[in-house]
Amino acid sequence: MLNIVLFGPPGAGKGTQSEKLIKKYNLKHISTGDLFRKHLSEGTELGKAAQKYMDEGNLVPDAVVIGMVDDTIKNNPDANGFIFDGFPRTINQAEALDTLMNGKGTPISGMISMEVPVEELKKRLLERGKSSGRVDDQNEDKINTRIAVYQNETLPVSQYYERQGKFNAIHGVGSIEDIFNNICSVIDSVKVEKN
Repeated sequence: MLNIVLFGPPGAGKGTQSEKLIKKYNLKHISTGDLFRKHLSEGTELGKAAQKYMDEGNLVPDAVVIGMVDDTIKNNPDANGFIFDGFPRTINQAEALDTLMNGKGTPISGMISMEVPVEELKKRLLERGKSSGRVDDQNEDKINTRIAVYQNETLPVSQYYERQGKFNAIHGVGSIEDIFNNICSVIDSVKVEKN
């Protein structure tokens, strides 16, 4: 089973690349952002709890996120693997994800980190805010908070995977196709190493 953590700051292009990777490798997509938006639109208790944290630009508590991820994995027993998009966001989540996946006999294969300069991220997020209507992408203060949270709380996760020899950095600026081809090269090398 191929389990990839697709990593990078808000606006790095994880969602765009995930769609292409899912089609090519037939993976199940796990995006906590999508899970949260689903719960928000359905008005569930989880959605209401998540909304409070997201409105402030903060991370949703680990226990809530891990529970949702575990539930998604259990509901997809025949998947070829999973692509984790925007998760894990903290070392505690990474450790919990390792425990979860190792317990299922299918560890994380590798992390791909999409690296994009901060000014480019801000520009992309503001553009996305105009086209998508996402409130968290329309306010520069919220964008700055999200990028700061990423740098302070989320970036250390890359070092966690680097210590395991699973970290791969990809330059996240360029054409969508070029970035996709670079990511595929990494995934194909991870698949060869596993076999």
